[in-house]
Amino acid sequence: MGCGSGMPGPRVEEANQNGRKVFCVKFQREMPGLDEPPFDNHPLGQRIYENVSKEAWKLWIEQMKMIMNEYRLNLGTQEAQEFLLKQMEEYFFGEGAALPPGYVPPRAKN
Repeated sequence: MGCGSGMPGPRVEEANQNGRKVFCVKFQREMPGLDEPPFDNHPLGQRIYENVSKEAWKLWIEQMKMIMNEYRLNLGTQEAQEFLLKQMEEYFFGEGAALPPGYVPPRAKN
């Protein structure tokens, strides 16, 4: 597949397949929840499944991309995986994920 030839992304308020709702910790209201835990065999995955909406998860994916790029994380290493899990936990259940030192958000296109 070439660039841009994939399926379009889901709508922001897309309902989940099973109609499951959660009280989202990020938006502080009831919203459609994830269809399944984001990763198995880790308590944080289950906690996210129970407390994070699909919309909030999509926002995290964008935040995660920025973190991975700015910190140049190699997710093949245990240290990078642990760092990202800590950032994820802070993003949803703490003070928010830390922005990299000197990070300047990209300007909006006109």
